[in-house]
Amino acid sequence: MTHPDLIAQGRLDSPLGPLLLGATRKGLAHLWFVDPEYHETNELDAPEDPANAFIAEAIDELQAYWRGRCPARFRVRLDLHGTAFQRAVWHELLKVPPGRTSTYGEVARAVGAPQAARAAGAAIGRNPVAIIVPCHRIIGRDGSLTGFASGLPRKERLLQHEGALLV
Repeated sequence: MTHPDLIAQGRLDSPLGPLLLGATRKGLAHLWFVDPEYHETNELDAPEDPANAFIAEAIDELQAYWRGRCPARFRVRLDLHGTAFQRAVWHELLKVPPGRTSTYGEVARAVGAPQAARAAGAAIGRNPVAIIVPCHRIIGRDGSLTGFASGLPRKERLLQHEGALLV
């Protein structure tokens, strides 16, 4: 599901593959890995504009992230489009710090739906802003790496990069 009010898009090469970013007038709305194996579309219906303030800020922060400066929370303003439940789940993901993980069940409890771990997992799987909204920090209750829209190898590498998994 893409945000209906996109005004700009940009791209960034990362150590895990190219990233596609999309912004609205209110903030960053999309960030995902360009990979036809995992994503149906790798294009956004918006003009290329890497100078857009939100895209430029996200790119600066992501470049610092890849250089090892992993912030407790990215500063770029977000404009996330989804249901109230999805937005609540995504907001909860922002509370999981680098180097730490949480579980689908813990996220469900935190948003007031303790029996909805699967629904929380579905919302996490629809996260439109990877890395910045750190869905990769959510693991199975047994510590297993489960579900990541851009593939489990990337999830593992992101967690290793942040110091959450032993190499």
